[in-house]
Amino acid sequence: MDSRNQRKIDIFCCGVQKGGTTSLHAYFCNHPQLDTPKFKELHFFDNEDLDWNAPNYGLLDDYFNNREGDKRRYDITPIYLFWPQALERLQAYNPDAKLIFLFRDPFERAWSQWCMEYARKSEDLPFSAAIREGRDRLSGKHPQSPEFRVYTYLERGFYGQQVERALRLFPREQLLFLKSETFRTDHLVTLRHISDFLGIARFAEKDAKSENAQPPITYPCAPTEDDRLLFQKALRQDLTKFSRLTGLDIFDWPTF
Repeated sequence: MDSRNQRKIDIFCCGVQKGGTTSLHAYFCNHPQLDTPKFKELHFFDNEDLDWNAPNYGLLDDYFNNREGDKRRYDITPIYLFWPQALERLQAYNPDAKLIFLFRDPFERAWSQWCMEYARKSEDLPFSAAIREGRDRLSGKHPQSPEFRVYTYLERGFYGQQVERALRLFPREQLLFLKSETFRTDHLVTLRHISDFLGIARFAEKDAKSENAQPPITYPCAPTEDDRLLFQKALRQDLTKFSRLTGLDIFDWPTF
């Protein structure tokens, strides 16, 4: 194990994809007490090419320009909450880390993910097909296979299961659960929660709400009410658990 990096990353934003983490990163980049990595998503703890029996944490040092000083390092990689073993690896690296989670309504999150994958040309099925028969693309695949990075529109919405796992690994006081809808409509309140949680100075006021805009292309379909009901039926029980575990009010979510 390479021990070059004596300054551990101690702040992580671990989810969720399409939940506002790009906008959050814009604020973090401008905070004088935070050491910004060379790019937003390090994807270290979900990297299946690394030897996790003897992880080389020294590689993390290469992601940062400032090797010395007292700024706190952070990593905003939203797949960590969802990806099998990512949180376990993170906990082994730094059990004292503080973790932030931004949660978005699962149905709206899935549509946003589909738009992203369609724009990237990673997805060629219409949304309604992708969340139904398109899930067959995951059948028989290992949960750490590449398909689970792209086609998990519904699977990523089981927030209750994922939060339960996080709470088994970290003390509750090291976890901050937030709604991305609140971040979007009242970002200063959300930022105050984050700065208080991290014990840092307040964030400067900045309008970063456009950071997460969809690519300006024409999409061949739109989500339907039947699509929403599919998500509601599949996720309702899990989301009840999620709300209980996090204390978040999700009655305004279309999926709930």
